[in-house]
Amino acid sequence: MTSGQEHYWQGEWIDEAEAERRLDQLDDFARDALARPLSALTVLSACDRLATALTDPANPFTGRLTKRMREDGFAGGEVTHTLREVAAALGREALETKLMRELGAIDPGRLARFDLRREVYEAWLPLGLLVHVAPGNAPAVGALSVIEGLLGGNVNVVKTSGSRRFTHDLLAELARHDQTGRIAERIVVLGFPSSRTAWLEQLCAAADGVAAWGGEEAIAGIAALVRTGCRLVDWGPKLSFAYLTADAWSSPQVLQGIAADVCRLDQQACSSPQVVYLDTHEENEVLAFAERLAAILAESVAASQPAQPSLLESAEITNTVLVTRLEEHLGLTRVHAADDGSWHVLADLRSALRASPLHRSVWVKPLPRERIGEVLRPMRHYLQTVGMGASRTDTAVLATAVLAAGAQRVTVPGQMLSSYNGEPHDGVYALQRYCRRVDAQLDGRFATDACLDDLVGARDLLPPPVQITPKAEFERLQGDVSRAEVFFRSGGSSGAPKLSAFTWDDYHEHMRWGAEGVLAAGFDPCGDRAMNLFFGGQLYGGFLSFFSVLEQLRAVQLPMAAQDDHAMVARAIVEHEVDTLFGMPNYLLRVFTEGEKELRRDGRVRKIFYGGEHFPQRQQVWLRREFGVEVIRSAAYGSVDAGPLGYQCSHSPARAHHLFSGLQTLEILDMEEDRPAAAGETGRLVFTAHTRRGQRLDRYEIGDLGRWMEGDCPCGRRTPRFELLGRFGDIFRSGSHFLNYRRFVSVAEEALDHHGAVQVLLDEDAGSERLTLRLEGDAGEQDAEVAKIFLDRYPQLSDAVVRDGLLRFDVEHARHDSFERTEASGKLLAVVDRRERNL
Repeated sequence: MTSGQEHYWQGEWIDEAEAERRLDQLDDFARDALARPLSALTVLSACDRLATALTDPANPFTGRLTKRMREDGFAGGEVTHTLREVAAALGREALETKLMRELGAIDPGRLARFDLRREVYEAWLPLGLLVHVAPGNAPAVGALSVIEGLLGGNVNVVKTSGSRRFTHDLLAELARHDQTGRIAERIVVLGFPSSRTAWLEQLCAAADGVAAWGGEEAIAGIAALVRTGCRLVDWGPKLSFAYLTADAWSSPQVLQGIAADVCRLDQQACSSPQVVYLDTHEENEVLAFAERLAAILAESVAASQPAQPSLLESAEITNTVLVTRLEEHLGLTRVHAADDGSWHVLADLRSALRASPLHRSVWVKPLPRERIGEVLRPMRHYLQTVGMGASRTDTAVLATAVLAAGAQRVTVPGQMLSSYNGEPHDGVYALQRYCRRVDAQLDGRFATDACLDDLVGARDLLPPPVQITPKAEFERLQGDVSRAEVFFRSGGSSGAPKLSAFTWDDYHEHMRWGAEGVLAAGFDPCGDRAMNLFFGGQLYGGFLSFFSVLEQLRAVQLPMAAQDDHAMVARAIVEHEVDTLFGMPNYLLRVFTEGEKELRRDGRVRKIFYGGEHFPQRQQVWLRREFGVEVIRSAAYGSVDAGPLGYQCSHSPARAHHLFSGLQTLEILDMEEDRPAAAGETGRLVFTAHTRRGQRLDRYEIGDLGRWMEGDCPCGRRTPRFELLGRFGDIFRSGSHFLNYRRFVSVAEEALDHHGAVQVLLDEDAGSERLTLRLEGDAGEQDAEVAKIFLDRYPQLSDAVVRDGLLRFDVEHARHDSFERTEASGKLLAVVDRRERNL
């Protein structure tokens, strides 16, 4: 910001004249910005990066902001406290908790089904243009209110006092941390005095909502400017007090806690105690307590760095103390004060609640518990926090009494100014006051659509500017799992099993996305009867995850899990009239093979939703032809480490998936370099999970290969589509040639009409390598003739075996139970490498 440029407008620093000009077009600026939705996930990422900067004393911006606050007249202790509080409020965990508590979702702007069984869609959308009239005595309030407005998707204009620039600088830096530019276009910061009413009138005239702080007169003045239909969010004056019973007021720890609350922020917070009430009728107890509190407060003030009151504030303190001293002659009061006027304890034998002149000035008054309602209820609109010092039983009784009288929150002495993530403010959730709840009630045309936003386009979420983490280095992403609550182990089909960390919010959110994917794939939660045949136990998440997915859908479910007795499972399918199966392809094929008689005769299974491994096309044809199965689709594309990644719709080819674009960002990168793969070319899939809490998952190379699919899907969704083309592990080096497991599967299906398991075994002896292709079937078949078919149809294999003589190649047929599988999930291992070192 250069000299004369005093205002921040949508990413630019402008002067008075330009601000005047733009104010005339404020509604146009807001309309243009609101046409480009802002996801709360974008705000979360930018806020978290800013919070990290604020906690780093060496960060240049933190140094500049500290200097600016001191130039604006803030004391050193207040500067440190403010920056620490702002950094804590902007941290990812704090804002995620706030969103979940106040709006029920981490991305509340998604127009998605509230009940997955009905075509009813709900979302929290912005009010529109939200004006914040920030207080002059609390530097962080205006900026934090704007961030709440951003979480709701609003365009925000904040009016600050004319000279201080904390809000300007902080919000400009926040916008700088957003790669999309959406945050900058939703922020305007104007610094001008309240006497400049013409600007304030222009702001209120264009506003859809006005948030204002201040006294009754100030709030009334703002209310007079707000037009009909505009929502006024008034954060008016509040008063807080401590309430002590006899066993608490004699405790030195309780007195020290009250003194700390009085000194903290010099009583400028709404939750600062202005009165200490004692549960007593006795005047002597009030006077004696005031004397003890004065001694403790003197020690606390001496150990702090109190800010000096302004001239008007000093006059109010002097006037209040003078009147109170005069009332001493009437036997009503007693004053204890520091010689330099840095603190005051004012004992008053009358119970009526009254505000103190602040700056470490506190009243001490009697209030017997039976009079709580009588004394406090007339002031109910002003009550906020009560610091309750009492026994366990009394605390419960008295908390109920003060809350009934109008108080908004109860805490303990020493913690009155403390808060927790997601706490209501003045009895309401701020985010709900900055948003509006909308709904769309539609019809059967949307039977498989869980979110209307998918029909419009994908979320504009960008990956963070960090290095890619290969799958082999997954543990690198687990530097901080302090928030983790749930752990699952990967099946181990693509390497050594590993634990992935999730919070319970992660888990439930992933299950919700999984349910949306299953709905898109054609599952009918109102009509289908499902049997869950995924593997479970040993920390594997397959069975448990789909149990929860079906629970989200409130579908009929028979949670059988994968059992060794396949024929028994087949009989249970018939007995319980199951028409939909969830499971892994190889396991489901065993059920149909061993229960062929029952399932063929019954013909009741109409849908199969699979996961965990590829379902060969020949095997799908066999199930459709022999058993009358109508739908065979991927239940989800995902992994234990990364969560849900993609889903299929009714128009998706075998390997094609839509991206869960509200949950993940996908990059498809070149096979050799970390740059985007050319259009239509195969590349490495790299995912960023934007809502993961248990551990961060930024730019994680999942181990799969794929390519982007061009054009719009016939289903109408506009989310990105990609085609899976195998795994890194499917491509292996043997006999100095790179070979692909998927090519062996294709030859088996096309040339041999094979629809059983296929497995590659790599071994070595006496300096030569051996590749054994294991096919499911009866032993004794013509393995040598089958091997020749593969050599004829796979040129690279023939080069390694016949031309170069570097590889021995054999084919063997084996029973289903001879194939090597992962212990936890039972997933077929595509390539089993027994060589001393992998090539």
